[in-house]
Amino acid sequence: MDNRLKIARVEMNLTQQELADKVGVTRQTISLIEKGKYNPSLKLCLNICYTLNKTLDEIFWVEKGIARDENTKNQR
Repeated sequence: MDNRLKIARVEMNLTQQELADKVGVTRQTISLIEKGKYNPSLKLCLNICYTLNKTLDEIFWVEKGIARDENTKNQR
C-alpha cells in the first residue's frame, strides 16, 4: 500500500510522536507506515485520516494491478 502520510503529517505541523499520540500508536508504527513497511488496519487508517483532516484516498491507496494480484493470491 502506498501512502502520503508523511506529507500530510508535515502539512499539519505534527511530529511522528505527536501523530502517534493522537491516534494511539507508537512513533515507530507511524515511521513504518510512512516508509511503506507496515500496512495499518482500516481502523487505524481512518483514525489517521480523521486526525489529519484528510480523506482515505488522499493518504492511502493501492495500485490497481497490485490489488488484483493480492486478491488472486488470497483466493488460492
